[in-house]
Amino acid sequence: MATSKTEKTDDPIVIKKYANRRLYNTATSSYVTLDHLCQMVKEDVDFIVYDAKSGNDITRSVLTQIIVEEEAKGQNLLPITFLRQLISLYGDSMQWVVPRYLEHMMDGFSENQDKMRQSMQETFGGIFPFGNLDDMNKQNMALFENAMRMFSPIASAAATKTDPASDATKKTEGNGLNDLKTQMEQLQRQLDALSKNQNK
Repeated sequence: MATSKTEKTDDPIVIKKYANRRLYNTATSSYVTLDHLCQMVKEDVDFIVYDAKSGNDITRSVLTQIIVEEEAKGQNLLPITFLRQLISLYGDSMQWVVPRYLEHMMDGFSENQDKMRQSMQETFGGIFPFGNLDDMNKQNMALFENAMRMFSPIASAAATKTDPASDATKKTEGNGLNDLKTQMEQLQRQLDALSKNQNK
């Protein structure tokens, strides 16, 4: 039987996935479920998942499966608009920008999340700041959705060009990258301003 909590180690814990879809935690010598792995993520326990037969790293697909399972439970964190925009970027010329940018946005969101928790702890037993938390959530979601919407116009402009070697195409792509850089800087300033307001 799997333990409810796994101790953190310097090296990622190795999870093996067998053909029968069972997951085996090599650190605890026990079988675990996706719920266990979900809890490990929440506890900031690093792990890597390998296919027991091929030895391939399948961590990404397992983490994606956890998200699908959580969404199926009704804990919807991903808006439909966001999912559509994300899917539309697969295979696009701007695809390489998305992972790093989403990591940047989530880092900013996580920082604000920690401040929300701190705010709740400091005001525990007093008046709970519902208004402040609600405003913060709205600002975080707006920033996150804007981060996805900003890619669509740039990608669409590049997709309408049929000759990638033409000067017009190069000019369009150059303008698109400049626009992307400008919008990224603008969002960064918004995040910085949000962080300063919350520290007051």
